[in-house]
Amino acid sequence: MTTVIGAGLAGCEAAWQCAERGEPVTLVEMKPLRRSPAHRSDDFAELVCSNSLRGDRLENAAGLLKEELRRLNSLILRCADQTRVPAGGALAVDREAFSKAVTGAIRSHPLITVEAGEAMSIPKEGQAVIATGPLTDGALAADIQAFLGGGQALSFYDASAPLIAAESIDMRYAYEAARYGRGDADYINCPMSKEEYLLFREELAVAKEAPVHGFEDSRVFEGCMPVEVMARRGPDTLRFSAMRPIGLRDPSSGKGAYAVLQLRRDNAAGTVYNMVGFQTHLTFPEQKRVFSIIPALRNAEFLQYGVMHRNSYIDSPRLLNSRYGAIRDPRVRFAGQITGVEGYIESVASGLAAGLQRAFPRETAIGALAAYISNPANDPFQPTKIHFGLLPPLPEHQMVRDKQEKCRRLSARALQTLEAFLCASS
Repeated sequence: MTTVIGAGLAGCEAAWQCAERGEPVTLVEMKPLRRSPAHRSDDFAELVCSNSLRGDRLENAAGLLKEELRRLNSLILRCADQTRVPAGGALAVDREAFSKAVTGAIRSHPLITVEAGEAMSIPKEGQAVIATGPLTDGALAADIQAFLGGGQALSFYDASAPLIAAESIDMRYAYEAARYGRGDADYINCPMSKEEYLLFREELAVAKEAPVHGFEDSRVFEGCMPVEVMARRGPDTLRFSAMRPIGLRDPSSGKGAYAVLQLRRDNAAGTVYNMVGFQTHLTFPEQKRVFSIIPALRNAEFLQYGVMHRNSYIDSPRLLNSRYGAIRDPRVRFAGQITGVEGYIESVASGLAAGLQRAFPRETAIGALAAYISNPANDPFQPTKIHFGLLPPLPEHQMVRDKQEKCRRLSARALQTLEAFLCASS
């Protein structure tokens, strides 16, 4: 019998994998009795920051990780593929439909019992997977800290981007296209001239922030950097990150722009778009004022403003093994962002590994991610998304200069290694 605490992406994946192995599972979820500040729905596996699971090509490490998960019968990937919306070379989903699909699958599984309630402590008997996410607090957070030896909880800050009503976007100052032509004009692109961008960046850098207790720019995790923090880092930081114009040309003129904000469809109907990479913790009035400087958003209707959350993760390299189990008591496993994996798809991978109780080869993306979070040499420990730098390098005779070819070869090796591992384990 396994108890899984938390019905987010990692918890649902862990519960599914345990049940698919024939093991009875009790999935404890605090919603609908209580929600965290980031949650709005009562369904499971709620996506709170973005609707994108990132790149879906094998030249991309996130694409490799998703392909591995598909081959391992991932519930989350199956539901994501069923509810995907156009997003160029990325896998993006209709958030509501995706969560409903995961919730339906979990609730209908004969070996999974869903228990509504807030867990106050780690189960004292049986197997346990703690997948309560980076907003874990209260009695359970205290119990986890005590279980891990006290004083090991670390923290970073995370932010989500605003949502825009599609009908309020001024298409006279925008165009539809996917970067490098990958996709069928899946993004609405909002170009800016140099003068427009510099004004926007100047106003963004001095805009008023919402109070977040203890916030410091130096403690923001790079993977979820708020746009106002990027603006303060220099005039070109945004142009090389959230507002990167490379690979985008206006179809009507064939010209590029100095900077471009991309809007990605947030639901299948295409009535809601999110501001890609625009996580923020500005006050709501300041978000309206500053983001409306962008020409295409001068009359934008903001359906949801960006918000900031204080996120916590444990010091996994000292405390967890490559199966995401606690070194002091492997009966208890952890999954999701609380382990220091950063990102939706990485959380799924940790949930799958924790549910299967398996250590995957380092040559695979799943195994490389687990090896990273369990490597004591990672000091100080910083959360990470999947990237090819986590995988062992290719043998010297397979090394090539071309970056994309190198990534393809790493992916090919990973998938071959995974297939051989599964055959040997069956």
